[in-house]
Amino acid sequence: MCQIAIYPGTFDPVTYGHIDLIKRAQEIFSEVIVAVAHNPHKKPLFTVEERVRLLEKAVSGLEGVRVEDFQGLVVDYARKLKSRVLIRGLRMLSDFEYEFQMALTNRKLSSQVETIFLMPHESYSYLSARLLKEAASLGADLSSFVPDFVEEALKKKLQKK
Repeated sequence: MCQIAIYPGTFDPVTYGHIDLIKRAQEIFSEVIVAVAHNPHKKPLFTVEERVRLLEKAVSGLEGVRVEDFQGLVVDYARKLKSRVLIRGLRMLSDFEYEFQMALTNRKLSSQVETIFLMPHESYSYLSARLLKEAASLGADLSSFVPDFVEEALKKKLQKK
């Protein structure tokens, strides 16, 4: 049985939905590595270092969870860490097609790595970092979507733009 699971993503920024999935994965696996992707194609608002710091603060106190960043193919990263499991979140049906394509591509690239889909609590199923950034830029209260330190960092970052 695989003991290490990798939860890869951009996490720009980390939301309560991400934290919920991390906690769910933590219940199943002895170690969960939250892997922050260097993905310049997505044009993230936060730097990789900022995203790692926010995630580390968000998961502090969760046993068996660590945060790292990675570059390149996630299946290569998984092989390097001797993990056979990728965790992906499915919020809505609209996520399924993209996640399914990615899982099949990853399987073709490495048949030793499996993707396991987890669903967040229904109260987080509509959350998206993209929508939260837009709401924050318009001054919305994000306290029910992200931890207070993430909301503060997000609003500070958006003021600079």
